[in-house]
Amino acid sequence: MGQSRKQVPEVPVGARRQWAADRALRPPMRSPGRPEPSRAVQREFWRLIASGITTVEAAAAVGVSAPVAVRWFRHAGGMPPLSLVEPSKRYLSFAEREEIALLRAQDVGIREIARRIGRDASTISREVRRNSATRGGKPEYRALVAQWKAQQAAKRPKVAKLAVNPRLREYVQDRLSGVVRRPDGTIAGPTPPAWKGLNKPHRADRRWSLSWSPEQISQRLKVDFPDDEAMRISHEAIYQALFIEGRGALKRELVACLRTGRALRRPRERSRNRPQGHITADVVISERPAEASDRAVPGHWEGDLLIGTGRSAIGTLVERKSRSTLLVHLPRLEGWGEKPAVKNGPALGGYGAVAMTAALTATITKLPTQLRRTLTWDRGKELTGHAQFTLATGTKVYFADPHSPWQRATNENTNGLLRQYFPKGTDLSRWSAEELEAVAYTLNNRPRKVLNWRTPAEVFNEQLQSLQQDGVATTD
Repeated sequence: MGQSRKQVPEVPVGARRQWAADRALRPPMRSPGRPEPSRAVQREFWRLIASGITTVEAAAAVGVSAPVAVRWFRHAGGMPPLSLVEPSKRYLSFAEREEIALLRAQDVGIREIARRIGRDASTISREVRRNSATRGGKPEYRALVAQWKAQQAAKRPKVAKLAVNPRLREYVQDRLSGVVRRPDGTIAGPTPPAWKGLNKPHRADRRWSLSWSPEQISQRLKVDFPDDEAMRISHEAIYQALFIEGRGALKRELVACLRTGRALRRPRERSRNRPQGHITADVVISERPAEASDRAVPGHWEGDLLIGTGRSAIGTLVERKSRSTLLVHLPRLEGWGEKPAVKNGPALGGYGAVAMTAALTATITKLPTQLRRTLTWDRGKELTGHAQFTLATGTKVYFADPHSPWQRATNENTNGLLRQYFPKGTDLSRWSAEELEAVAYTLNNRPRKVLNWRTPAEVFNEQLQSLQQDGVATTD
């Protein structure tokens, strides 16, 4: 007894001909399997990540599993993919596709569907024809499958600019990975361990490098190649090439040369400084001359300490107008570590009040008198000898308000740059004055956005030349 064959519904010849035409235009696609979360869900996930919450919390908020969210985060390098930009109204949204699916299930005609959702009838006809799922020889329109097919068809693979332009790629890599050199050309700084592709080691050395930021590189290209349009790239494209998987135009280990040194972008909360010391009313920042606030007059400085392990530190001074940096060498004093510390005794760590005042005085007195007008410090006790410092240098000291690092924003930003060379948790006393000078020399020769991509050294030299010309004119 023969088996009865399943009856296949008859399909009009015109429909079959149209299906064949569509297949000719679009290659066969694999089965979507389990549909991925919609792009709207992914956009919401990255919006929550940008707000500072953890990956697990963002996953729970948008309704996806934690492993999926972690995979999104790692594959994207901790940054929202460019492919998740808000779509234009030119293309059908997932909500519109759901409405089409509901109306098709109610046997509503194409023109009526188009009228209800405010689209052209040809748009709806093309959408139903191309993105329907074929089941048993009969097309069925389902919103999830249609959304997946549309996303697959909308992909536009684009080769990264750095991958096809070797000259541009070499320029970018040289400025990301260059080494710090002393004025005589010799290399300074530690030799770090081999890069393992992990996040930055907070308690280990990092190689000292030029490490221009991607934005500095992007803007400096316009200065170095004013007539060559091929030598142009956005800073975001450089970040994409460094962080995102599959954009492999730049070496992944170059992320260690960035200021943060992280292999992934991650939201961070700013820490608040704890106020220390006792400040009198005549040295608070509100008493500072107004000329120091508008950066119109050179000679106004901001200062602070970089703290390391074992009571080690480096003093930092930044001129507000030129952003020129001076590093103060603070070696440990004789007898440190040889006997127990004495309460209320002398501080031998290198940045006690006496040692700090002496080192700061020796550093700033190398400058002309006109370029050492004021110094703004935080409330640390290391500068309790500010009165002696003012008598010796003629530089008036003022102290910022508690919990107000923005009042010394230039110095805070510079300290962030210096952490690239002197990571937290390392012994800072091992670096000599010559090595600190090499780091300062490198930092002062990096272009700055705030200086219209000139370097602090160039602006500072202009200030010196202006002072010399004014002195000659006064003498005559």
